[in-house]
Amino acid sequence: MATQQTPVAAEKDAAGPQSRPEDPRLIATRTSPRGLVTAALRRMRGGELGPAPVVVGLIVICAVFQLLHERFLSPQNLSNLTVQVAAVGLMTTGVIMVLLLGEIDLSIGSVAGASAAITAVLAVRYGLPEWIAIAAAVLAGLGIGLIHGTIFAKVGVPAFVVTLAGLLGWQGVQLQLLGGDGTINVSDSGAIAALTQTYFVPAVGWFIGVVAVAAFALTTFTGERRRAAAGLQAKSLGEQAVRTALLAVPVFGAIAVLNQFKGVPLAFLIFVGFVVAFDLMLRRSRYGRMVFAVGGGAEAARRAGINVDLIRISVFGLASMLSALGGVILVSRSFSASLDTAAGEELMMAIAAAVIGGTSLFGGRGNAYSALLGGLVLGAITSGLYLLQMGTPVRYMITAIVLLIAVVLDAVSRRSRKAHARGG
Repeated sequence: MATQQTPVAAEKDAAGPQSRPEDPRLIATRTSPRGLVTAALRRMRGGELGPAPVVVGLIVICAVFQLLHERFLSPQNLSNLTVQVAAVGLMTTGVIMVLLLGEIDLSIGSVAGASAAITAVLAVRYGLPEWIAIAAAVLAGLGIGLIHGTIFAKVGVPAFVVTLAGLLGWQGVQLQLLGGDGTINVSDSGAIAALTQTYFVPAVGWFIGVVAVAAFALTTFTGERRRAAAGLQAKSLGEQAVRTALLAVPVFGAIAVLNQFKGVPLAFLIFVGFVVAFDLMLRRSRYGRMVFAVGGGAEAARRAGINVDLIRISVFGLASMLSALGGVILVSRSFSASLDTAAGEELMMAIAAAVIGGTSLFGGRGNAYSALLGGLVLGAITSGLYLLQMGTPVRYMITAIVLLIAVVLDAVSRRSRKAHARGG
């Protein structure tokens, strides 16, 4: 005998699954402004702060310095700032790779100094073409990093000790290469100088900006289509458009400002290019996922079949390679390699920029854009204090405060993620 449905049950069946209440955990699928804001607030309550604190801090810093000095946000000062952050920013990008492993590299300043000396010696003393000297210095940096990584991964010497020895040893190499004079001047019109003296005309700057935003939109759209085809949750076209707009506003705004002075600087473009490339590598490639896996837990990664030693060696190699390129940029800015090149605050500023930008000291969390954000924060502080004619002691104290705030936020967000069962 067939079972007769009640009117209420029949009405529910007719309505189908559409009448079921929405799971609040899936609120991120909403595309309305309210839904996106609510989802962002929910992630922040769960400890996923993202770049929000850094962006807010950068806006506050710029606003304060603009109130104190009217030239801070001038096109000339902002253009100079972008060139100034390029060298340390490249070093910071390498530091982030090492921090993602939960390790530290104390040798990046000395590697940059030694690479600067190699560049100058090959280009001036041996008369090699400057582009060959640049390539040789970068390859030397890569080799140095591979040596550090091999000793750390294969021999088992802690990375702190290995890179501390590198800090001393490669600084000695720098002193030896520069010789008794301590300074080697390079041409102010060659390939080395062009790295920081080249500015693109406005049309080229706008073209670069349009290509960058279009590439972001295309890769986002393609990636979400692949996720949808695989049956995974994908972002809607509306959310993709919002994300593209959020990128386009600062990109086109920066180009408009820089074009009012000399144009987009090549040095800053090189820095941003490496940031984007490393971000794509970390987020979209198998290698990047393995880096995060090793940083999250080396033993678990090893049991999952990841060659942990190879990942560690390659990361230290990439970090030193970027440090070497940063050293070349320093030579380009000053037209010389000297005993003071990368021998001062570059190491601490690179590590500070990585942490301030949002990379965790505990490993396994961060992204390449931390180098850009952290570098801009420190660059803004330096530029603002310079305009106000305040000395290095004040800059160090303010940088220390900003760094401490960033570390505290990292610790608090880590604790919040554990409380919400998201892990470290």
